[in-house]
Amino acid sequence: APGTMSGSGPEAPQPSDAAEVRLQEAEQDWAAAKAFYDNLVSKRPRPPKPQHAITVAVSSRALFDLVEERRIYEEQGVEKYVEYQQNNENVTLKPGPAFYFVKALEHVNARLLELYPDDEERFDIVLMTNNHAQVGVRLINSINHYGLTIERFCMTGGKSPIGYLTAYLTNLYLSADSEKVQEAIEAGIASATMFTANKDVAYSDTQLRVAFDGDAVLFSDESEQIVKEHGLDRFFEHEQLNENKPLAQGPLKGFLEDLGKLQKKFYAKNERLNCPIRTFLVTARSAASSGVRVLKTLRSWGLEIDEALFLAGAPKGPILVKIRPHIFFDDQMFHIEGAQKLGTVAAHVPYGVAQKYHKSA
Repeated sequence: APGTMSGSGPEAPQPSDAAEVRLQEAEQDWAAAKAFYDNLVSKRPRPPKPQHAITVAVSSRALFDLVEERRIYEEQGVEKYVEYQQNNENVTLKPGPAFYFVKALEHVNARLLELYPDDEERFDIVLMTNNHAQVGVRLINSINHYGLTIERFCMTGGKSPIGYLTAYLTNLYLSADSEKVQEAIEAGIASATMFTANKDVAYSDTQLRVAFDGDAVLFSDESEQIVKEHGLDRFFEHEQLNENKPLAQGPLKGFLEDLGKLQKKFYAKNERLNCPIRTFLVTARSAASSGVRVLKTLRSWGLEIDEALFLAGAPKGPILVKIRPHIFFDDQMFHIEGAQKLGTVAAHVPYGVAQKYHKSA
């Protein structure tokens, strides 16, 4: 083996030279393999490299309606569950809470490819599930039935997928499993638990619409802590005293940043009025008493939000009905439930002081 020869004269490579040779050979092999795949012709867009992509990992229960299948799993065990899935491989799964959000991401990708055919900065949808590989056929059949472009699968066979999220350089993780989402948040990955709307609504086919709560979602929970501990008047006073001090970032700030980067690509092509991405801030804050700090924080980050709605404590559900977002992120379950009742697909971000109060309640 290279590096183990002895007494073979001055021509024998030294250990460090042998390591360099192996490295060069490995790089040549990689270059040859890459050249081979680059020369393959395909009409389907290839998944972008993870370091260039905005990776959105979606669980199978977020993408599809697997309520009945989940019941079988919980009542009869994993073997009966896998058997049921195999017996129904050709039965198309119905859309789940993240389905239309994923469709909207793919529409943005299609527009980006028209304007920037060689650019890889676009969404990459990864199916990240702890399902067993035997269930994969039904998932693939359903994905193909709907014409979704999901080429990367990670099926962990009952193990937690959280470790793979980091390996995939995940920008956003959506799951129906609140424990997995909590685990991902603690690992520093932007994540949310998906909840199905209680009413069917029509979603835009031509524009991705994403609504964010502010505190403990885009921003830290600093201000919410003051509300919980000292009351509303102290909160208003604090915000006005600190209006020029940007709020610390929250778990979804990075995803808003990703959306903003893509929006600027459309603006650069004179497509601002026809941009397929629109963002909304829907916050319980009141504008006059505590809105300035929020807007100055976004400005300090170099981020634009298309629409900002300060509700001063009013319910968010009726406003969200008008917006019709593909997804609405909030850290408080009573806002999630209110949105659900009126037909909004809501995603719970388990972050900040509100979680402690929710659990104790």
